This record gives sequence, C-alpha cells and structure tokens, in this order.
Amino acid sequence: MKKSLLFLSLVSFAFGSCNKSADAPTAEAETTQSQTASENAPEAVTGATYTGDNSQTSVDWQGTYFATLPCGHCEGIETWVTLKGDGTYEYKTNYLGLNDAREEIFTGKFSWDAAGGIVSFEGLIGDYPGKFKVGENQIWYLNAEGKKIEGDLANQYILKKK
Repeated sequence: MKKSLLFLSLVSFAFGSCNKSADAPTAEAETTQSQTASENAPEAVTGATYTGDNSQTSVDWQGTYFATLPCGHCEGIETWVTLKGDGTYEYKTNYLGLNDAREEIFTGKFSWDAAGGIVSFEGLIGDYPGKFKVGENQIWYLNAEGKKIEGDLANQYILKKK
C-alpha cells in the first residue's frame, strides 16, 4: 500500500512538473513574439504612434494626388498634393478662369494624427485647413474642423492618385 501511494505521488509530481515547464516556453514565446512585432513595426513619418493597420501603415500613400475643387468665385481650383516618404509635402493650387491666373505652391512637413489616417500640413497660410484623410489611391480634402466635406459636391473634394 505504501508503495502504491509513493508511486502515485511520484506520478502526480511528474505530471505536475511537465505542465509547469510546458507553460514557461509559451510565456517566453509570447514575449519574444511581442518584441519581434515591436521591432518590425513600421516607423512613423512624424508625430504618430504605430497602432496597427491604418492608412499610414497599410496604404501606399506616397505620391501625387489631383482634383479640381469647387470654387465660389472662379471656375475651379486645380489642386495637386504630393506626399513624400520623408514626411514632406508639396501643395499646389491654380485658380481657373481668373484674368490673372493665381497659382500658389506651398511646401513643408506633414504629420499623421494618432490614428494614422489623417495628415496635417505645417506651414500653410491663408484659408487652407491643410488636412487630408488618406485612403487607397485617394485623399479627401477636409474642412476646417477636420471632417469630410458633405453634400452634393462631396465627391469633388476627393483627390485621386496620379
């Protein structure tokens, strides 16, 4: 009887030890996977924190976008936006139908919002909000509050990638 109790104790101890050592590599593996994910996370261009899949990390956003935006006092505003991988932009506008065509070019740095979906231009002057929501092969010109333009003309505020 003593031998069978001793045998059962040893077997229980052996199985208990196996379970604990099986858990340890899992925790270690999770730590290693977490570190690897952090090390492989894409770098933010400027000012943003990596939070997973978003426009900044998952969309091919670098390039030039174009649209002719509506204009109350002219025939339209040709608008080119170039976003560069080094965190700089070129923003060019041309007012159509005015006797003396008014072209403006702005350059500077841009930053991403915390969610990685909206870029904000630094260094703009005048009435330009300088915010764009970034999507696949297009960007949306945002109003002064950082919201998409709504209404009948909403589609005219989408710049398409060239």
